[in-house]
Amino acid sequence: MTQQRITVIRGDGIGPDIVNATLQILDKAGCDFAYDFADAGLMALENHGELLPQQTLDLIAKNRITLKGPLTTPVGEGFTSINVSLRKQFNLFANVRPVLSFKGTKARYEDIDIITVRENTQGMYSGLGQKVSQDGNEAEAMSKITREGAERILTFAYEMALKEGRKKVTAVHKANILKSTSGLFLKVAREVAERYPQIESTEMIVDNTCMQLVMNPHQFDVIVTTNLFGDIISDLCAGLVGGLGMAPGANIGDNCAIFEAVHGSAPDIAGKNLANPTSVILAAIQMLEHLGMADKADRIRLAIKEVIESGDRTTRDLGGNHGTTDFTQAVLERL
Repeated sequence: MTQQRITVIRGDGIGPDIVNATLQILDKAGCDFAYDFADAGLMALENHGELLPQQTLDLIAKNRITLKGPLTTPVGEGFTSINVSLRKQFNLFANVRPVLSFKGTKARYEDIDIITVRENTQGMYSGLGQKVSQDGNEAEAMSKITREGAERILTFAYEMALKEGRKKVTAVHKANILKSTSGLFLKVAREVAERYPQIESTEMIVDNTCMQLVMNPHQFDVIVTTNLFGDIISDLCAGLVGGLGMAPGANIGDNCAIFEAVHGSAPDIAGKNLANPTSVILAAIQMLEHLGMADKADRIRLAIKEVIESGDRTTRDLGGNHGTTDFTQAVLERL
C-alpha cells in the first residue's frame, strides 16, 4: 500500500508549535504518513519573498491533502487573506466546521454537537467589486451567489448528514432583506431539501439563528449557509464549546482538501509554549475521517477527551496552567 503523503503548512505565530504537536500525535497513533513541509504566510514571505510560493501550491495539488496551521491576515489593510486565496485557488467550496462539547472546558453548555457547513467561494468573500473612493469616503463590494454554487453546498450538506447519521439540516439565510442573493440560496435550499425526505429540513433567518444558538443550541444539528453568515455562525458555535481553541475546520473541494485551525496566529504568545493545540489536533481528526481512518480518529479524540476531562496538564484557556508541550505529552501518554 502506498504511503499517504500529507502537505504540512506550519503557519505563523503559534502555528509551528501546535502543528508539530499534532504531527507527534498522528505518528503516535500509527498513522504512518509522509510529510512534505511547505511555507505560506509571513514565513513564506521571509523565506521566499512571497506569501504563497508556487512550490507550496504545487505540493498542495500533488498530495491533495494538507494540514495547515494559522496564518496571519492583516485587519483592514495589507495583503489579502491567504486562506481565502487558497480556497479560491483550489475551489475548496465546502468549509466544514464541527463543534463538540468536551467536559472540563469552561464552556457554558454541555452536549453540543453541531456542524456548520459554509459555502466557501462565493458571497461577500468572493472579493468581487471591492473598491474605495479616492477620497476614502466611500467603499463598496459585491456579493454574488450562483444557483450552481448554492446547489453544490446544499447537496454537500445533506449528503454529509446522511453519511454521518444526522437528523436535521437548517438552511440559514437573510432572504427577507437580501431578496436577490439570499433569496436564490433559500429557493435552492427548498428544492434540495425535497430530495432528502428522510432528513428534517428547516430554514431560519441569520439573526434569529444567532439568538437561538445562544438560547437553545441543542435544537441544531447541521447548519448550512452562505460564506459571510457561515463565518460568523461557526465562530459563535465555537464559543458554545469553549472557544476557537476547540474548533477545527476543513476546506473541501473535488480534487483536494485543507484541514486547519480556525483561530488566528496569536503572535503575542508565539514561541512561549502557551498555546492550546486542540484545534489543529481536531482538524487532523477531520483529516483522518476524510481519509477513511476513523479508528485512528476515534483513538485520538478519546485521548483528548480524557486529558481535558481530567484536567491533566491542560492549557490556560482550558482552566489549567500548563503549556503546549505538557498538554501534548498528556495526550501521547494516553495514546
